[in-house]
Amino acid sequence: MEIRPTTIADIPVIQQIAKISWDNTYVTINSKEQIDYMLSKMYSTEEITRHMADPNYHYFLIADDAPVGFVGFENHYDPGTTKLHRIYFLPDAQGKGFGRKAIDLVKEKAVQAGNHRVMLTVNKKNPAQKAYEALGFQVYGEEVNDIGEGYVMDDFLMECNL
Repeated sequence: MEIRPTTIADIPVIQQIAKISWDNTYVTINSKEQIDYMLSKMYSTEEITRHMADPNYHYFLIADDAPVGFVGFENHYDPGTTKLHRIYFLPDAQGKGFGRKAIDLVKEKAVQAGNHRVMLTVNKKNPAQKAYEALGFQVYGEEVNDIGEGYVMDDFLMECNL
């Protein structure tokens, strides 16, 4: 397994993994229209490029011969806090320990940045919540965000203190 920082050249790979993962994960949670809308907003080349230009925002690609997933996180999201914005894997890569390695990397990078907490949001119907709990995260709240076009994100807020 290899974990490496991404470059602008990796954006199409990130977009492809996101699409496959979202189509697989969210098909029973959100409509196809909402999935497509969110992917177009959150994973546009412009949006990812903007993230990559931010010195606090980091993407890492996870590969096992070929890319199987990615993680995106932001140090200093709030004082002392790193936010895990994105962690997605191809369906065949799930359950093989890649997620644990990626979360370990986020925690390590958070500590290196002087943060003492990692937080994330997870859809209330996403079974990944159990995986996050197994990795030391706890639910500390919930939020509903209007994301436009009549769609909302209905999420649990989770945190892991380091």
